[in-house]
Amino acid sequence: MRTKRQDYNEVTVVELHGELDIDAVDDLNNIISSLIAEGKSGVVLDMRGVDFIDSVGLEHMLWARDYCDENKCQLRLAGLDESCEKILEITRLDNRFDSYAELAEAVKSFT
Repeated sequence: MRTKRQDYNEVTVVELHGELDIDAVDDLNNIISSLIAEGKSGVVLDMRGVDFIDSVGLEHMLWARDYCDENKCQLRLAGLDESCEKILEITRLDNRFDSYAELAEAVKSFT
């Protein structure tokens, strides 16, 4: 998985590209941990480049959400494709995340 980070004041957008699976979760964990250590108050995971999420990826997405909550940081998802949305629906995790169709909407939600 490739990632790219872009800061907007206290909000950081993390672009994810590839599959969110067992091979990628360490990168996700490290990014979230770093952002929390920097004192970010908001994180948007830009999921437009993610075409697959496995069970380990889902588990670590939940960890990221919980870790952000514990550290007074809000986590949002943006740009889930149809298959990733379906995965969240099937696993009944869709209501556990604040998700936005457009990245701009997700970033604006912090203001």
